[in-house]
Amino acid sequence: MQQSNPTPRKIVIPSAGSYDRLTVQPFEPTPPGAGEVQIIVDAAGINYADTIVRRGLYKSAKEYVGWPITPGFEVAGRIAALGAGVTGFEIGERVAAVTRFGGYTTHLNTDAGLVFRYPETLSAAQAAALPAVMMTAWYALRELAHPRPGHTLLVHSAAGGVGGSLVQLGKIMGCRVVGVVGRTHKVQVARDFGADEVIDKSTQDLWARAKALAPDGYEVVLDANGVATLKESYEHLKRPGKLVVYGFASMMPKGGRTNWFKLISGVLRTPKFNPLQMTTNSHSVLAFNLSYLFDEAPLLIAAMNDVFGWLRDGQIKAPPVQTFALDDVGDAHRAIESGNTVGKLVLVP
Repeated sequence: MQQSNPTPRKIVIPSAGSYDRLTVQPFEPTPPGAGEVQIIVDAAGINYADTIVRRGLYKSAKEYVGWPITPGFEVAGRIAALGAGVTGFEIGERVAAVTRFGGYTTHLNTDAGLVFRYPETLSAAQAAALPAVMMTAWYALRELAHPRPGHTLLVHSAAGGVGGSLVQLGKIMGCRVVGVVGRTHKVQVARDFGADEVIDKSTQDLWARAKALAPDGYEVVLDANGVATLKESYEHLKRPGKLVVYGFASMMPKGGRTNWFKLISGVLRTPKFNPLQMTTNSHSVLAFNLSYLFDEAPLLIAAMNDVFGWLRDGQIKAPPVQTFALDDVGDAHRAIESGNTVGKLVLVP
């Protein structure tokens, strides 16, 4: 059955704040520019970073866009128009795309070089749930950590979008993966992603159990919690070992408004890593923010080609998806900030 084209609307955040800043606004799509395609968006991925954008705390959002801003890093949909010089795509073709902001919309103009055909086995919602989390996991492991077969990885938030992707890619690389989750209902989700062991920190002593599972330490620890776990993550590295940092979720309060006392306290309590001590311990600390990698398009393209290839071969699978209507974007942000969700949340315009 042919899908209808939605009335053009997008989420606009006029200024920093709580969920009420997420406004749905009509707009008139413009033709795609040279080198761009226009996509009718059937699904847009939601990431925790989007809530940081809403709060006005995401540095690259300030640098590249400012206010007002439409958040969103990933979409799936159908090509509606081709800009000058674009070849290799057809009108109506199903594609997924990555974009530096702007994804919470019904119509998106974006760089054709970052548009990808996705496997027919995936729904649009599943395809939109993949790019940001898989690129994050791919870059963390393939470009930074370089684990070898037989290495043991400790993955925090192993039932989430990035965490689950790290678990799956770690297994592809031949590693033993220990996942950490914060709720009992997430244990099986992490196991379904392929985790060899799962630590439920709501019922177990996280670091005692982590020590028991890897007495000599971990070759790689992947941590987006921030101050809540960074110090201990570093201390549980093997010699040599690598700590990969890609977020600071524990510094952010649950609920729409920013708790500045908690945020500043978290910044002050964030551990400082001494290069002399790091050299003695043969420990490395590596960190990145995916939104600053868009100028390195070949990396993103390589990541997505690998990911969709693994999906076609059945080596990895899409995360579980929970969908929200565009008008319910505030509920989606509440859900992802709650810490109770698993897999990915997706807007369906």
